[in-house]
Amino acid sequence: MRRVDLHVHSTASDGTATPEEVALMAGKGRLDLVALTDHDTTAGLPEFLEACVRSSLTGLTGIELSAEAPYTLHILGYGIVLGSSVLERHLCRLRERRRERNEAVRLRLADLGCPLEAEEIEREACGDVVARPHIARALVRRGYVPDMTTAFQRFLGRDGAAYVPRRRLDAESCIETIGAAGGVASLAHPIQTGLDDDELKRLLFRLKDAGLWGLECYSGHHAAAERLRFLRLAAEMGLEPTAGSDYHGANRPDVALGVEIEESHFPYLFLMNLASSREGFPKSSLQDGF
Repeated sequence: MRRVDLHVHSTASDGTATPEEVALMAGKGRLDLVALTDHDTTAGLPEFLEACVRSSLTGLTGIELSAEAPYTLHILGYGIVLGSSVLERHLCRLRERRRERNEAVRLRLADLGCPLEAEEIEREACGDVVARPHIARALVRRGYVPDMTTAFQRFLGRDGAAYVPRRRLDAESCIETIGAAGGVASLAHPIQTGLDDDELKRLLFRLKDAGLWGLECYSGHHAAAERLRFLRLAAEMGLEPTAGSDYHGANRPDVALGVEIEESHFPYLFLMNLASSREGFPKSSLQDGF
């Protein structure tokens, strides 16, 4: 068995642990491999990788990109080269679209009797990425709702009164961008797509043609039966099975860091070699990432 986690968020996006704290927790938890995969930013990766070295932990560069679809469709990237101009242009576009959506949500909340200042939402975020969990925390802090769960149910979730869809890039563009940055792409938490097997196969055929490498079979969103379903599907589709908790710290307190997985069910050596090939980057290259 191996203890790994290839789906982790920090304060650089919508997690509550700093990139350094993520690495320290992974080291204490004796994880064999961990990837920091913040939404739409590489900002936390230099701090994370340096902390991994201090903790004698194998850390892997990562990212999570949201793709355009009528359902939840997220693409994870592993082994990306920091400072990639193709990736950073993509991320700048995504962050601008996220800012536009956040402002539309803020104005809609004001119409619903829950005004928030842009500055107080930004204070809830520690990095470049301001996301719905930060708006939810601001709503709780103001006393408009008792907790974040209520904030999403009442206002910010897909059925919420203040929900505004965010303009995204298509999944093929996300995969191609990850590949151009030297990484490999995996479809995150496929259960969240809500697709049945036939629909999911059609999606995976399409994405594999664009360069999709893996399918996240072990996830904090998947029960045991779902893990087996996706392991079978990955084998049938010729995709590598990946594993991650989708750890967000206090923003998802029911999810712990680390996933146990049989090494035979996981491309362990490939990913360890990919992580090792990224450790040799000069410090200046790391600092070029956000």
